[in-house]
Amino acid sequence: MSTQPIVKIETNKGQITIELNMEKAPISTENFLNYVRDGYYEQTIFHRVIPNFMIQGGGFTPTMSQKKTKGEIKNEADNGLINSRGSIAMARTQVVDSATSQFFVNLSDNDFLNHQGKTPNGYGYAVFGYVTDGMDVVDEIAKVNTGNSGHHQDVPKEAVIILSMAIEEATAND
Repeated sequence: MSTQPIVKIETNKGQITIELNMEKAPISTENFLNYVRDGYYEQTIFHRVIPNFMIQGGGFTPTMSQKKTKGEIKNEADNGLINSRGSIAMARTQVVDSATSQFFVNLSDNDFLNHQGKTPNGYGYAVFGYVTDGMDVVDEIAKVNTGNSGHHQDVPKEAVIILSMAIEEATAND
C-alpha cells in the first residue's frame, strides 16, 4: 500500500484537485510540494493558455513579473507516465533538466510530449500527477481570451490567478 499526495489548487475560476505520483516521479513531486509548502504559487497566474493543448502556470505574477525560483531539477520524463488529458507535467526550456516551478495541465492527449529517447529532442516532459477533480475548471480556464504580453504569447487577457494551494491528506492505494 502506498500513499500519494493530494494538492488542492484554488483559482479565481474554481478548485482543481491533483493527485501526485511520488512513486514514479519523486523528484518532480517533492520539488512541486516544496513550492506549495513555501506558499510560492499563491498569487501566481496561469500565464500560458492554448486551447486543446495545455494551460501553464506557476512562475508569473498577475503583472507578468517572473518569480525567482529554486534550482533546476532532473527531468523524469522516462518514468512511464504519459502526457494524457488531465495529466500535470513540469514545464521546461529546450534544456532537458531545466524545470523549476512551472507546470502545465494537458487539455488533450499530447503524445508528442512523452519520452521518446535520451536525446534532447526526444526526452519529453515529466508527468508527475493527474487532475482527479476540477477538470471542468481546467476546461473553463482553457476558454479564456488570450493575447500577447511583452514577448509572451497566449497570455490570458483577464488574469487566471492561483489563490492558494494546499496539501491534503494523502490517499491510500492498494
